[in-house]
Amino acid sequence: MAIKLVTTAAELRTESARLLAEKRGRSQGLVPTMGALHTGHAALARAAVEQNDVVVASIFVNPLQFGEAADLERYPRTLDADMALLDAEGVDLVFAPSVDEVYPGGEPLVRVTSGPLGGKWEGASRPGHFDGALTVVAKLLHYGMPGGPAVDGGAAAYHAYFGQKDAQQLALVKRMVADLSFPVDIVAVPTVRSADGLALSSRNRFLSEEEREAALVLSRALHLLESRAMANEPLELDSAVALVESQPLVKLDYFDVVDPRTLEPLAENCKETPFRGEGLAIIAAKVGPVRLIDNLPLSS
Repeated sequence: MAIKLVTTAAELRTESARLLAEKRGRSQGLVPTMGALHTGHAALARAAVEQNDVVVASIFVNPLQFGEAADLERYPRTLDADMALLDAEGVDLVFAPSVDEVYPGGEPLVRVTSGPLGGKWEGASRPGHFDGALTVVAKLLHYGMPGGPAVDGGAAAYHAYFGQKDAQQLALVKRMVADLSFPVDIVAVPTVRSADGLALSSRNRFLSEEEREAALVLSRALHLLESRAMANEPLELDSAVALVESQPLVKLDYFDVVDPRTLEPLAENCKETPFRGEGLAIIAAKVGPVRLIDNLPLSS
């Protein structure tokens, strides 16, 4: 069955109900995206298709999470290519609403607030970004709910898929779902990387060949910490920071090791003691004009 495009919440609910009945389904998955899809998004779609009877992918460039109008305008819109990628992965429905459909009457007067967890790291560098992101994710989670019952008449299971690369957003979405009692399970999908280690991102297309080569220092620094953690050695973060700063095309924003749930810095990060337990190494930097983020789970 070919993938189907819908553009309104009413159409989405109708088609979702039809597919659940037609497939005698018990579960529905949602893959929220802003389009400009790549292999990383394909991994999200693949996981959703493997684990659900009906899968919806949303494509919506959310104006609330862009600090500058120019960045919003520059964000690539590639709907036809995105549809082809999702179709190849077996996604059933693409929900691509207009701004007026998502925000009737203009920008919402009431928004989800990301709180203290959203004010650090990416939130400190991009004020208001996570409030805008959580507001649209909350709406998309509502839109993507199963439109009808499961085959046995009960409520269909509901799962939403997010990439580990956006670690802070993932932590915030999990917290929002828990704190506000959303009826959905959040599934984290590991970061997808190119063969040379660069984390896949829609922003990578804006890197020149020289800048892309320079950007590899981010993953090298993360893997340096990973190897030290696995060996129960001191992380010696300063030397990893020095490695990043040795690349002249890279301007470091932050590089730290934090608790994966609270994003608070870990004490081991600044001590010359062997690393124990679990952590998350997070990094953000500008490579030329392009801002990139990456992270890597650490365990001893």
